[in-house]
Amino acid sequence: MVLAVRDRDEVREEDRHMDQPSDADLLSAVASGSTAALEELYRRHAAWLSIRLSRRCADPSVVDEVLQDTFVAVWKGAGRYEGTGDAGAWLWGIAVRRLVDAFRRQPPSSRPLEDVETFGTLESAEDRVLLGVEHGDLAGALGRLSPELRAVVQATVLDGLTTREAARLLGVPAGTVKTRMMRARRALRKELA
Repeated sequence: MVLAVRDRDEVREEDRHMDQPSDADLLSAVASGSTAALEELYRRHAAWLSIRLSRRCADPSVVDEVLQDTFVAVWKGAGRYEGTGDAGAWLWGIAVRRLVDAFRRQPPSSRPLEDVETFGTLESAEDRVLLGVEHGDLAGALGRLSPELRAVVQATVLDGLTTREAARLLGVPAGTVKTRMMRARRALRKELA
């Protein structure tokens, strides 16, 4: 008898989820100008986006600004979402790019400085990769990768997605993302050697 009650509750829970539009449906509605769909997307995704952005940026005002910029970008560009892959991963990609843009907009004097005498100034690995992607030999090497390998590098390295998130975004299994990343690393090492 208890099992039957629990099954009924599970069915009710499933029915509630079936009544809700998917993220892809919401993005389609946003592309058509629905502010209600944008509000629902915000309710679903703002909290976890804020937490993940906070892990990459300690300034809450920058995180808030980036979160707002992310949803403004969603409002303006929802039509670019192709409906393949996870909408959350697509949103995270936008948020990461907005965070990088926010860091670039900050004047150097507003960034906290470390004690240069003690620690010296070191360029982060991410900064070196981004500079290489835009201007260096890495840009050419990435351009010579196959589209599948380049997409995996874009999702995991440049956008900062986990393997699972990249798999959802690209519509492939997580094992395929790992294999493609391994092949991409090998190809990039060979190109840059």
